[in-house]
Amino acid sequence: MPPAPLKVSPETARRFHRRAVLLDSPAPDVATALAHHGYIQIDPINVCGRMQEHILRNRVRGYREGDLMLHLHGDGPGLTAERRMAFEHHLPDSNVLVAFPLDAWPHLRAAMHRRTSHRSAWSGKLTSREKQLAEHILAEIAARGPLSSEDIDDQRRSRQAGWGSASLAKSTLQKLFFHGRVLIARRDNNRRLYDLPGRVLTARVLALKEPGRGDTARWLAILKLRQRRLVTLKRDELRLVEDLVQPVAVAGCPPLFCLREDAVLFDGLAALDSPPAAVSSAPLLLAPLDPLIYDRRVTQCLWGFDYTWEVYTPPARRKRGYYALPILAGLEIVGHVDPKADRERRRLAVVSRRVRRGHRVASALNQLAKFLGLRR
Repeated sequence: MPPAPLKVSPETARRFHRRAVLLDSPAPDVATALAHHGYIQIDPINVCGRMQEHILRNRVRGYREGDLMLHLHGDGPGLTAERRMAFEHHLPDSNVLVAFPLDAWPHLRAAMHRRTSHRSAWSGKLTSREKQLAEHILAEIAARGPLSSEDIDDQRRSRQAGWGSASLAKSTLQKLFFHGRVLIARRDNNRRLYDLPGRVLTARVLALKEPGRGDTARWLAILKLRQRRLVTLKRDELRLVEDLVQPVAVAGCPPLFCLREDAVLFDGLAALDSPPAAVSSAPLLLAPLDPLIYDRRVTQCLWGFDYTWEVYTPPARRKRGYYALPILAGLEIVGHVDPKADRERRRLAVVSRRVRRGHRVASALNQLAKFLGLRR
């Protein structure tokens, strides 16, 4: 059974949440931040920097644009399997691409196997045309090294609705990746170059024993706790990790949980609430899928902020904007800005903003512009 709930004020819970997701004390390097959070989400959309850059620039001291990819793949021809400390793959049973530390590999294998027999235009079993092309692609990669779909001499188009006008080579390579038969060896800008697993990961990592279904379910529940640090848990999730969690009771919120190893961060925080002790009020622009706000229910009940990432919302229904970044100031989320990078003119523009009276966001925008190598 988990211990009795810690009863804390919303202010104390917010102080804890900031600390636990590394916003108060950034990590010294990407590897430390990745180990702390369990994974870092990767997204190709680049309006004002990609998702992973917004997540990590607030969590890693001296972080520069592209440092996650350098950590994953190195520079130039890429890392050898022996030197690689992390890799890209999808969260099990999802299309969410993330950076994982090496110890995640065995927990992904069962989902890879399941995808080979499921119907999905993106990740499911190969069509007859894809099966035929897959053998050619794997032979080409074996002979030539890392390749992208553009390097495959095949002009046919995919017929599956999910791919639109994409090439058959691209749909085939993507499925081979979902199935674990190729892995991303490096990137050319954002273009993926795939190689055989044995040339991306070491034989030791690839040979790690595949856990049972229950062990992987427990791993996923722990991963959720590591990623967001203060979460709601479903009944089945709680049953799997009740020996590891500390319940947290906050007025107006559903039952919350953190890892017991994180509970020490609550020590002394309640004393800071009366009278209130200052938390850095310097505004931070959060990633749209930042761990602090990823769970919409927690964001609304704890932080008083109803937020949805609207990049896939039809324009007429958007409330904040295509790539709006929430603004964290101290213990409050005080609004949003929707910036856009004009790389050709080297300028950062603000499409829209809504900031609570009394708060200024210019310093945060200046920092973002500097990070991207742009002018305001």
